[in-house]
Amino acid sequence: MKFSVLCSVYFKEKPEYLKGAIDSIINQTVKPSEIVLVKDGKLTKELDKIINDYDTSNYGLFKIITLEKNVGLGEALRIGVNSCSNEIIARMDTDDICVPDRFEKQIKFLAKHPEVDLVGSYISEFEDNINNIIALRKVPVTVEEVNAFAKARNPLNHMTVMYKKSSIISVGNYKSFLWNEDYYLWVRLINNNKKIMNIPEPLVYARAGSEMYQRRGGLKYVKNEVRLQKEFLNMGFISLPKFISNVTKRTIVRVVPNNLRSYIYRKFLRG
Repeated sequence: MKFSVLCSVYFKEKPEYLKGAIDSIINQTVKPSEIVLVKDGKLTKELDKIINDYDTSNYGLFKIITLEKNVGLGEALRIGVNSCSNEIIARMDTDDICVPDRFEKQIKFLAKHPEVDLVGSYISEFEDNINNIIALRKVPVTVEEVNAFAKARNPLNHMTVMYKKSSIISVGNYKSFLWNEDYYLWVRLINNNKKIMNIPEPLVYARAGSEMYQRRGGLKYVKNEVRLQKEFLNMGFISLPKFISNVTKRTIVRVVPNNLRSYIYRKFLRG
């Protein structure tokens, strides 16, 4: 089963992180037939050199999409999905690391469950290096569990998902929605009766730590989450009481000091 890997990179990415991510993709037990890499705006010379070196040494594997200006993750991924040659697409962030048999396990899962439109997995969150695991983010496994969980929290780890291109496009593809491009897409899939499942094991090492928790705080984050919950309410995905509950809980987490937010994430929102 041929499949594409879709990544988006922008100028703030660290070169060593990008290199580690690409190495983990090309050294899989089951290799992709193409890697679609969207350059979201002008990159640094170091990032461009890494991409060019991999493109040269892996002839025909990379499809580089260059955007003149930074358009944001949602738009970059929308362009990327449309550019993928294969029906099966695996998402990957350019600062995380796949376990060596990630794609093999997901391809086998989709072959065994042809009715499933998207499959994700747990992640191992690490700080500094993959030997320093600080948390395990578990997500619901079955279709029913995913659908129920999604009414309160994001039911997927975005960097782990593998999906059918036709299913993503049928619900409108990725759309720009700051920090919530993925969650917004999952809910539209669920609302259109698409089937989502997760493999109950970590297939990606994801970078975490105090910087990540810092990014997930502040009033700007609150405003975007209120906007998202309003959209879910208008779509009929959640009820008014659920909207109020979600906004209240999320606002508390976003406005507390970063060290307390880190504790909440690790103690209550992770395994």
